[in-house]
Amino acid sequence: MAAKNNYRTPLITILNPLKPSQLPSEEEIIAQGKALLEESTTWKAGKLCWDVVETAYRPKLPGDGAPFHCRISVHTPEEISFDLLWDKMSRNKPQNEMGFNREMQKVTLIKELSPTATIWSMFYKFQPPVSNRVFTELQVIHFSEAKPRTGIVVTIPIDITSPEDAELAKLEESGVKAKYACVERVMELPNGNTEWRCATSGTAGGSIPDWLVEPTLEKKVAQDVPLFFEWLRKTEGRSA
Repeated sequence: MAAKNNYRTPLITILNPLKPSQLPSEEEIIAQGKALLEESTTWKAGKLCWDVVETAYRPKLPGDGAPFHCRISVHTPEEISFDLLWDKMSRNKPQNEMGFNREMQKVTLIKELSPTATIWSMFYKFQPPVSNRVFTELQVIHFSEAKPRTGIVVTIPIDITSPEDAELAKLEESGVKAKYACVERVMELPNGNTEWRCATSGTAGGSIPDWLVEPTLEKKVAQDVPLFFEWLRKTEGRSA
């Protein structure tokens, strides 16, 4: 993706999603993702969930669109290696997530922009009266061999409703448009453990008010960790 001068900051936001033609460089997207992750170390600490997942919180700031929630978990090599966790994060991440997210019913690769940047559409089906939701998102991945080895995935909402993107829009599922912005980092620690950190913000869209959803997000974000490991045990044949 070529660098542009007509984008606003911050990029990690659910406000005013960018169109494919407006995207900045992948380097800029990753740089803002790294900055958000570093900032998350100073956020207000939340609850400890499932005895292993720490949480943190940042109120909504100008340009955010919604507050941010963060989860942090540390895993021993016996639980999972850095290489295996990064493999699940960096290759077909939405398809892997569908394995442990019950509401996530279909994922579609809309377009591959580069080997490290892709556009996905994710379809969520809920029990009535909640309508189905569709997230259309750009994912950019970055890996560094420099110690500590680190892998980062930045996910931001993207707008493909313009006439020039009509062919891409044909691949979207029907549903209420929802949005989320997320930065995940897998980092190898000096003692051989792996830290998994995720900072995310989102909105369900439609008629569901954010004030109704917001109190549930801390636990919702944190539960991805035990759900992921449950899915991993089944798919990899690993013992509990």
